[in-house]
Amino acid sequence: MKSFHISVPESDLVDLRERLLRTRLPEATPGTEWAAGVPQSYLQNLVTYWEAEFDWRAQERWLNSFPQFTADIDSQSVHFVHVKSSHPHAVPLVISHGWPYSFAEMLPLVTHLSDFDLVIPSLPGFVFSDAPTGFFTDTSTARTIHKLMTDVLGYARYGTYGEDIGASVSHSLASLFPDSVLGIFVTHPAVPPVDDRKDLSAAEDAFIAWLDAEWEDETAYAHLQSTRPDTVAAALNDSPAGLAAWILEKFRSWSDRRSGPTELTLDEKFSRDDLLRTISLYWFTQSIGSSFRSYYHLRHREKRGAVHVPTGIAVGTGDLGYPRELAQRTYTDIRSFAVLPHGGHFTAKEEPELVSANIRAFFQGFLTEPDPTRPPDGARGAYSEVGEASEFERSRPCVTE
Repeated sequence: MKSFHISVPESDLVDLRERLLRTRLPEATPGTEWAAGVPQSYLQNLVTYWEAEFDWRAQERWLNSFPQFTADIDSQSVHFVHVKSSHPHAVPLVISHGWPYSFAEMLPLVTHLSDFDLVIPSLPGFVFSDAPTGFFTDTSTARTIHKLMTDVLGYARYGTYGEDIGASVSHSLASLFPDSVLGIFVTHPAVPPVDDRKDLSAAEDAFIAWLDAEWEDETAYAHLQSTRPDTVAAALNDSPAGLAAWILEKFRSWSDRRSGPTELTLDEKFSRDDLLRTISLYWFTQSIGSSFRSYYHLRHREKRGAVHVPTGIAVGTGDLGYPRELAQRTYTDIRSFAVLPHGGHFTAKEEPELVSANIRAFFQGFLTEPDPTRPPDGARGAYSEVGEASEFERSRPCVTE
């Protein structure tokens, strides 16, 4: 395991500015703004800001304020943030991002989960982690993360939380390694495959119909990334404006932008610096193409097993109406089930305090006695106490069943 420090060469910054200055945008498609994708006017303004005002070095300083490392696992380098708690019985918690995330979207949880030992990896093929040497599947990635947690960091037992692709990885960790995973917290709950949807309740039928309708116009990107990833990657890896457009559309479409009777604009929801931080990470590491591996290798995905470890579920707005009985088809030991009042697909980024409060309450709910398998002091590993009650009462989760 080696310490890691982000330092983009100045020549890369110069190259990016030159490309941004030469940006050539297409003619806009007539119609409602955003209906055909990112509006030309918005993208031009963002490109101008990126070239003239965005301070990448300030972003580097912020990212480097979190302790980062790399470890060689099965002949590939895995990048991760590791923030140790001062709490004597801190629960190790691995937090996995999705696409088009980076590890940076999960960092807002750090402030609110100071009583956990936090491990936030870059998934294989994303930013500073090497592309997988074989297929990128939920199970292969879970095995890599498990080795990180156990073989590299020495945790005998740990909790897990993930979003999007990271939710599938988290699911596989709990399914494959139930003796090591203390519990799984979920804001992107699993939907059973079509073959397993038998004797659905009215609530389950209604949710799946709603989900299909919601995604009817949202799957073109996934079809392209899963069938011709190298074609689109060639364009995005060469054009910073194109890369920005590909990623920005998802941050706008998938986030919860509700604000009373109106919707927030993208700039009102996320700062331009936040958006450009992640876009720049993809750009400087040239990892947009390798990030598509999880889509291209879907055909090699093994059927997911049931999850029997303690499970906490908090449903976000991206899964409105998700019924508990649907969750019970996958998770056999649900300890808490909540509906979040806010928070879209990028749940941790959008509502870090709310998500953290629910995570902390979930683990407090069943990890109350010292774990006899906990290694001696100095060997961080299996933990079961989550802290004093007063610490958890500072942040109240939403109402749970």
